[in-house]
Amino acid sequence: MERTNLMLVIPTSLPVLDRNSTVAIIGGGFSGTMQAINLLRHDGPAAILIERRESRLGRGVAYSAAHPDHLLNVRAGNMSALPDDPTHFVRWLVREGLGDASTFVPRTTYGQYLSEMLDNAAQSAGSRLKIVPATAVVIRQEAGRQVITLADGRSIEADALVLAMGNLPPHAPPGFHESALGPDVYADDPWAGDICEGLTSDDAVLLLGSGLTAIDAALLLDAKGFRGRIIALSRRGLVPHAHWDQPRSPSEIAELPPTQASDLTRFVRSRAQERPWRDAVDDLRPLTQRLWAACAPIQRERFLRHLRPYWDIHRHRLAPQVAARIAQLQAEGRLGFVAGKTVSCDPGAGFLNVTLRPRGESNSETLKVRRAVNCTGPQGDLLRTHDPLLGQLLASGTIRPDQLRLGLDIDDQSRVIGRDGNANDSVFAIGPMTRGGLWEVVAVPDIRHQTWTLARRLANAHWVGGEGL
Repeated sequence: MERTNLMLVIPTSLPVLDRNSTVAIIGGGFSGTMQAINLLRHDGPAAILIERRESRLGRGVAYSAAHPDHLLNVRAGNMSALPDDPTHFVRWLVREGLGDASTFVPRTTYGQYLSEMLDNAAQSAGSRLKIVPATAVVIRQEAGRQVITLADGRSIEADALVLAMGNLPPHAPPGFHESALGPDVYADDPWAGDICEGLTSDDAVLLLGSGLTAIDAALLLDAKGFRGRIIALSRRGLVPHAHWDQPRSPSEIAELPPTQASDLTRFVRSRAQERPWRDAVDDLRPLTQRLWAACAPIQRERFLRHLRPYWDIHRHRLAPQVAARIAQLQAEGRLGFVAGKTVSCDPGAGFLNVTLRPRGESNSETLKVRRAVNCTGPQGDLLRTHDPLLGQLLASGTIRPDQLRLGLDIDDQSRVIGRDGNANDSVFAIGPMTRGGLWEVVAVPDIRHQTWTLARRLANAHWVGGEGL
């Protein structure tokens, strides 16, 4: 059972805000929505939630673009949006007759839950929550206030700003960014359009990547009736593993494990000899952010270069029914996973000739496919983004990339760090774009705690509850 601990936290170097103050939040996905809701729950400043796509309010890309066959990768029992109310989602699920704590629910269902939370918050908050369907294009600081200029020319002022912009679109793989490829043969974002349109059973589709995004794409192609061949290509050809059929409780680790990548690997392998590897990996979950913080930069770099692919497939697992469907597609010969890397891509008349080099081989081979879909997953390199707002904030020196170029550089209070190396007392960042500082901050169990904690700080609350583990 989860427990809630209380600890005394006195915010330092944060703006002095009260109920008469205003916090603007850029991004209305899970991170931004929960930031707004938690500000109101903690009787903090009023919130202005700015989201350019109304259909994604409360849902973001993860829950608005999902197909009903796309399931959450975490059981409902650990998917409450509120860290201080761990059964909140399960109670909602049971009330709606849609499952229980052990269920892997559809992402569309979770999106419904979040939208309902936002609707209820808006109704009860009145003027203290303002939802603005617009695109923020410029942010500047004037007289100690944040001024947000929208694409339609309007301006919004706030006492503090929270960037909750989610993930950046995936980068083009080698051989693809040099080519001028049309959308009929290349989908650079699997969620931006219909990747199944125009396909026949005689076609082959290349998924660039073999992780969770590729799994989603394969399920989507199957659900929409595509009966051709699907090839998922990644450098190592690794596939996410499955969860246990039944939920299990983690075992507490008494002391922080070693932070050297090689030592940590041996530590996990040793525990995996005493208990199943899934449990050994899950045991690390409460400690991951502390481990990341304790790692020297060179250790973080080595982890990303050598261990990240293996960590991802063991840590971010599939619902058992999803894993079973993927195995069935493989058994039918409709889905294959290939280890290798792309070299070049040449478009033809309604097809692509993709040159790839299989892993461990020096010779290349050419694969003819009807369409390629970029499933390399979300990225965070600010120096490669085409987002106008992030570009403007970079140019002005308000933000800077973190050392590993995983996203925004932040301090331990979620304040963004500018080009001059100083933390900004009134500009904050939350969600996946802060993974450089926290690493494990891409899933609901982590983001819910981050948004809740920042809301308490901005509400100038002295007592901050710690999420039980």
